[in-house]
Amino acid sequence: MHSFSELSILFESNFSNRQFPEQPATLYDAAQYILTIGGKRVRPIVVLMGNELFGEIHKDAFQVAKAIELFHNFSLIHDDIMDKAPLRRGMETVHIKHGESTALLAGDAMLVVAYEQLIGIDSKYSNQVLTLFSKTAKEVCEGQQIDMDFEKMDNVSLDQYIEMIALKTSVLLAASLQMGSIIGGANENDQQHIYQFGKNLGIAFQLQDDYLDAFGDPEKFGKQIGGDIIANKKTCLLIRALEVSNPSQKIDLISLLQTNDDKKVEKVLDIFRACEVGEFTHTLKEKYFDSAMNHLDQIEVNKESKSQLLALAKYLLMRDS
Repeated sequence: MHSFSELSILFESNFSNRQFPEQPATLYDAAQYILTIGGKRVRPIVVLMGNELFGEIHKDAFQVAKAIELFHNFSLIHDDIMDKAPLRRGMETVHIKHGESTALLAGDAMLVVAYEQLIGIDSKYSNQVLTLFSKTAKEVCEGQQIDMDFEKMDNVSLDQYIEMIALKTSVLLAASLQMGSIIGGANENDQQHIYQFGKNLGIAFQLQDDYLDAFGDPEKFGKQIGGDIIANKKTCLLIRALEVSNPSQKIDLISLLQTNDDKKVEKVLDIFRACEVGEFTHTLKEKYFDSAMNHLDQIEVNKESKSQLLALAKYLLMRDS
């Protein structure tokens, strides 16, 4: 079994070349640009991991991995436009560098090229892969819309939030693993377990991201602490605080959400600590991580073969045990 880093090198060697035609340069340079600004490429690499769990890596797995990475970046371009984000990974976003109209077209072109990558894979599993890819693409769009809908809603339940992050974030990781397993020859039962492993791991990862945004070390986290608080994002922490706070805390919290007080982050964090939402979010993250491990255990391959997926899960959740 290859490690994540070894598979990363293999994937990059297949993906480092230009993925688009030369002309019109104004369109395709914008599409190529976002592929050059970094990222861990977790989703395409887990396609290869899903394949290798059940058999030797097939060349079609690289085609699917490329499609996944192109789709992911298509969604990032459009998300950045909707969020009016000026930077991604410290670099100008596509719409800032190339203009909003070109960015929209570049994202659309990436989606088309993603499908082109899937057309030539072996017919014995192409229909199943294409069906799962299309289902997942729609779900990611649904998750993004639900996230935007939350901005206009006064009350969002924890169940609604988990559903949103599952669609927006987790299903692409889950589908990437299942697509790889399909190419590797996994049976239906194992396909469902590897999908649920990825889905639950993705939810746990997002819950951890919520926690770190509020309570993380900014140097280790690599982001501004309290960014979600400043943006009034309805994260697990805020939803829980609104649910369990006493009347006085709730009045203060709602008031803070309607202001741009210089001490807003500090004051909201004080309420979060009083309501113990950090501990709640950590416990919920562990619940989804444990569920992911349960599904990984039930995949009918030997334990040693699963070791790299276990290592990836621990790495994503920054766990030592």
